[in-house]
Amino acid sequence: MKKIKSGKMASQYYQEMQESFRNNNKSREFPAHTAKVHSVAWSCDGRRLASGSFDKTASVFILEKDRLVKENNYRGHSDSVDQLCWHPTNPDLFVTASGDKTIRIWDVRTTKCVATVNTKGENINICWSPDGQTIAVGNKDDVVTFIDAKTHRSRAEEQFKFEVNEISWNNDNDMFFLTNGNGCINILSYPDLKPIQSINAHPSNCICIKFDPTGKYFATGSADALVSLWDVEELVCVRCFSRLDWPVRTLSFSNDGKMLASASEDHFIDIAEVETGEKLWEVQCDSPTFTVAWHPKRPLLAYACDDKEGKYDNNREAGTVKLFGLPNDS
Repeated sequence: MKKIKSGKMASQYYQEMQESFRNNNKSREFPAHTAKVHSVAWSCDGRRLASGSFDKTASVFILEKDRLVKENNYRGHSDSVDQLCWHPTNPDLFVTASGDKTIRIWDVRTTKCVATVNTKGENINICWSPDGQTIAVGNKDDVVTFIDAKTHRSRAEEQFKFEVNEISWNNDNDMFFLTNGNGCINILSYPDLKPIQSINAHPSNCICIKFDPTGKYFATGSADALVSLWDVEELVCVRCFSRLDWPVRTLSFSNDGKMLASASEDHFIDIAEVETGEKLWEVQCDSPTFTVAWHPKRPLLAYACDDKEGKYDNNREAGTVKLFGLPNDS
């Protein structure tokens, strides 16, 4: 009986979202940078979108109804801004990770850099703990540094013997996850950073990881072009999504945890229904997609592509941020 019930609920959600996207499937692009955009992220209240770029800057936009209005450009890094993220509960603070061996914390109220923290290597990934107290940053030498968000001092540093890709805390803040080049998910206890488990998740490089807002699942994307969905409690794979043909670079769960967007060098972003694995929609792109992020309250998806590689848009400036899910008549 249970199965039929959940099937019904899923199909109702499926129908509702299909209907919603039929009426709201417009994408719009907004100039953000002078070079390609590596990372986009929404503030916790959904009022702002930040982007980090190869042009060494971060940009912040304010979401006004159906458009993004550029608020500010943040300069200070001397190398590419590879990833950024917002404070989990303070909508005014975000942090950037750069190849210049620093991370910088910014406050949108003063538009200034609140802190510059020197690190040992070229930083490529960053995340903020759910309790807001710690920032973890990973570098090209597979060192992950845990930085106190208040004192800006290093709390711990771990050197790994494998290629570290993306890093994330679980929603409960008591475990720390890493995806690695051997296709594994490594799980450490937090804060003592003792190895708990290593899961053989994919036959090839495991690239990205995201937790859903409800805390029920996390998803990983791999060089084998598969997205796998994992039960957080059981640490078992419950389903795979296999509509992409290229390595999965980026993932994002919708605010209700019911949709999962995934993207790669394929010229579309796949939007799947989490509970059934069915395709809800696909967002057409002219080029590979580097980063996707669902809005924390609405079915709006921010994303950025490698603008230079399109067939017919070579003359356009790279560095735009795109927004999907806008009303067709907007």
